[in-house]
Amino acid sequence: MAYLHSKQSFHLDNIDLSVIGLASDLVQHDSGFHLHKAHHQLLYAPRGCMTLLTEEIQVVLPPNRMLFIPAGISHRVFFRNVVAYRSVYFKEAEAIWREGAIKVLSVNPLLEQLLERICFWDWTTYSEDQEALLTVFKNEVSVAVEEDYHLKFPRDSRLKMVIEQIVIQKRIPPFLKDLTMEVGACEKTISRIFKKETGMVYQEWRLQWKFCRSLELISEGMSISEVADELKFSSDSAFIELFKRLAGITPYKYLKES
Repeated sequence: MAYLHSKQSFHLDNIDLSVIGLASDLVQHDSGFHLHKAHHQLLYAPRGCMTLLTEEIQVVLPPNRMLFIPAGISHRVFFRNVVAYRSVYFKEAEAIWREGAIKVLSVNPLLEQLLERICFWDWTTYSEDQEALLTVFKNEVSVAVEEDYHLKFPRDSRLKMVIEQIVIQKRIPPFLKDLTMEVGACEKTISRIFKKETGMVYQEWRLQWKFCRSLELISEGMSISEVADELKFSSDSAFIELFKRLAGITPYKYLKES
């Protein structure tokens, strides 16, 4: 069966299919760091929000988006809310993309229906109808619009450990002047490293972290006011302004669409 109950085990390498769908409903899941040697993965959740970590980036996956994880990349996926978990695995020879980058992609109504069909198929050989649907699915995925929910980590040894702990512990990144005390480097040095290694100055990175964290908190059921307070915004309107600037929509519209 393609639906996996919480206490069932799943052994990907024991299923001899080029495309494997999996569906489940999970709460407070943490996969731990792992990798798939021979399979690429598409993660999708019609409900709930997932977070992925690698050694270099954090990626938040909101509802109704999908996440492409290339084979061979060590990653950890976790969430605290209830998630309608959907996953599609592709044998490496069946890769939709050749470049090995993690991507968040939009999911249109057709893709949503195709994902649900594939993730609930039995793990048997494909019928002709299923093969036809897989062709349409691959075509739709290959032209899906890429969205940016990434947060890149600095590689510099003075910052790497501190930033990783901030991200894992989900504590609000300190102001730059306070970060200098934790890291033992001056503001100018930290700013230069962040710009070079993440593409953002530290203050931009800090705001991007707050935005990503707000997506998680909203998915856990917090109100807009509660999120603004949790993330230490000066007001609800300050949070709404940041969210709209980075997401292109207000958090109220985001909630409605999710």
